[in-house]
Amino acid sequence: MHNLAIDLHQKGIQISGSDDEIYEPSSSRLAGQGLLPEQMGWFPDRITPDLDAVILGMHARADNPELAKARALGLKVYSYPEFIFEHSQNKQRVVIAGSHGKTSITSMILHVLRYNNRLFDYLVGAQIEGFDNMVKLSEDAPLIVIEGDEYFTSPLDKTPKFMHYHPHIALVSGIAWDHYNVFATWEDYVKQFESLADSIPKAGAIVFDETDNMLDVIGRKGRADVAAIPYSAHPSKIVGGKTFLFTANQELIPVLVFGDHNMKNISGAKEVCERLGIVESDFYKAISSFKGASKRLELLGNQQDVHVYRDFAHAPSKVEATTQAVKAQFPDSRLVACAELHTFSSLNKSFMSQYRRKLNAADVAVVYFDPHTLESKRLEALTETDIKQAFKRDDLLVFTDPEALKDYLMSLSWDHTNLLLMSSGTFGGLDLKALTKHILE
Repeated sequence: MHNLAIDLHQKGIQISGSDDEIYEPSSSRLAGQGLLPEQMGWFPDRITPDLDAVILGMHARADNPELAKARALGLKVYSYPEFIFEHSQNKQRVVIAGSHGKTSITSMILHVLRYNNRLFDYLVGAQIEGFDNMVKLSEDAPLIVIEGDEYFTSPLDKTPKFMHYHPHIALVSGIAWDHYNVFATWEDYVKQFESLADSIPKAGAIVFDETDNMLDVIGRKGRADVAAIPYSAHPSKIVGGKTFLFTANQELIPVLVFGDHNMKNISGAKEVCERLGIVESDFYKAISSFKGASKRLELLGNQQDVHVYRDFAHAPSKVEATTQAVKAQFPDSRLVACAELHTFSSLNKSFMSQYRRKLNAADVAVVYFDPHTLESKRLEALTETDIKQAFKRDDLLVFTDPEALKDYLMSLSWDHTNLLLMSSGTFGGLDLKALTKHILE
């Protein structure tokens, strides 16, 4: 939402906004553009008849007083995805969806298009090197690439966001049940992706990971005049801690990302780019300089045989894939993997069994959670035993105090050892830069 506000503001449109709390980096970026509200909270008096439209975020409640005022005045109220579609109706629309990898795949596609001087608009869920903002809408770009998720559109619309984009090309990276608070069953979750695939128009295309059994069924379902394009992990090899792609003619292309999941991401991005007219040789030239999106296997620092990575991984499938990726990249080094349970799903006892053996690739496995987060989400309290049983790992280390976690990590010997920090949160405000500096010293 804040990226959209900045993009519209920079186009000369008058923008105002409200929220009950604004976190970093959103607050600093809004302040830098003169868009940060003077007060936090909801003020119906700000909603006046001279507003052209209101854009409603998904986290606002249905009884929001500003929303009620807007509706009473008969103002046009857009959800975020409805507004994006409104401004891209005359463009070719590419939507990247899936339970995991969509930010990375979207970022790869944007990087390749930019490298090849293509004109395009976009919406992506993380900061990427070379891009000032995470949203760009223009009048002249013939193409828009959208990272589309399956979350509800708004408090007024329980349709998944990606259904509002009406893609001509849709990529689905995989289906791994998450968002337990939104989709109570696996069947309900799968249904959202099937609906997306069924919505693709004639002459459109669905690109899908054929190694995902459920997705393979959905992707290969007969749809009149819709191209089904499967992909799997790009052939690659690891040499001395560096990953190289094998091309069809056995040429080796060095890349800066690694892991089986990223080899799949590269294949998916390549299929989409080819559909958009990027020839294979130009794709490989571009992808070799792709450094990854922010917080996606992001290297915080390294020195000789020690590397510190952080990753947004929080769902079970992401924790497993990321842990396996780092271990496979550096098989002769010890791996300390720390995962924070932070989301509603990850802290829910009924869902937690989905983490079974997901940290098995780590030599030392650590889980952190904040009991206050459980209280704020009104969830049942958790014990160390609950966590160990869920992960099915008796030697799992469990921390609830960020200082204790920091002291433990700083006490370890880091010779031939890598650290992986996985969370959509902050590990209780842990200073990752200071921790990294200590480890490397």
